[in-house]
Amino acid sequence: MSSPTPKPDRAGLRLVAFAGGLVLALAAGFGVGRLTGPVSAPRSASAMPNMPGSTAVDESQPHSHGMTTTGTADQVGGLALSASGYTLHPRAYTAGQPFTFTVDGPDRKPVTQFAINHDKPMHLVVIRRDLSGYQHLHPTMAPDGTWQVDLTLPAPGIWRAYADFVVNAASGQVPLTLGTDLPVAGAYQPGELPAAGRESTVDGMSVTYEGTPQVGATAPLLFRVFRGGSPVTTLEKYLGAYGHLVVVREGDLGYVHVHPEPDLAGGAVKFWLAAPSPGRYRMFFDFQVDGAVHTAAYTVVVS
Repeated sequence: MSSPTPKPDRAGLRLVAFAGGLVLALAAGFGVGRLTGPVSAPRSASAMPNMPGSTAVDESQPHSHGMTTTGTADQVGGLALSASGYTLHPRAYTAGQPFTFTVDGPDRKPVTQFAINHDKPMHLVVIRRDLSGYQHLHPTMAPDGTWQVDLTLPAPGIWRAYADFVVNAASGQVPLTLGTDLPVAGAYQPGELPAAGRESTVDGMSVTYEGTPQVGATAPLLFRVFRGGSPVTTLEKYLGAYGHLVVVREGDLGYVHVHPEPDLAGGAVKFWLAAPSPGRYRMFFDFQVDGAVHTAAYTVVVS
């Protein structure tokens, strides 16, 4: 008579599955660091309100945020609520009331330790699905990890909010961009995407850019600001840099946030950008003159 077939060791199987998941999570975390540029040891330990012991990200080199952990250049960030064990938990948007949210960690609790990334621990970028209404905001955090910001969404439709931040985790700094939709009730009339062009007029200034974004290769983009036909020589640093460039892809609203070289290049703000894929994009260039922040916007067609 044959011996009974032994039952599978379910506890052992669960342990193997857990170990496999842990390996995948660690690999994803490693991918984040590789795709968003070098994240080295903190430069300083500048304490921030409600964030004891916060540290700063090394911003000495041009870099970008928003790439996912898949390891391929054609992927962008901001398309998911959750990545690398961290989850964005937004509260429902109500007009006239602050928008609040938390970022929950692998332990399912709100994170309270964030690195200072370009002078702020949290960047919230908001745009409508037709790529209009761009806003770049900086929420404040309560001691319990709840973020809050005054937010006005002026037209009906689906808006996309990107939480762009770096977590100070026990294993090191983890840069992430998580996204969520914010619906505004009403008759949605999507606007036409403006024609592609290399010049944008904003607040009496003309802002041009040179360079052509390419798929699969990093290319330089140089932005120059003119007023009355003459170059503006009084560009000021905003959030620790001479400019910030947010690029959003038409269709899925994939997101990339690019930071420039630390010094001006012949009076121009110089970025390095690799286009995630062919398609149409809106680029938003934030810069500061005379203490005021301005945004120049462009439509770009990448072939």
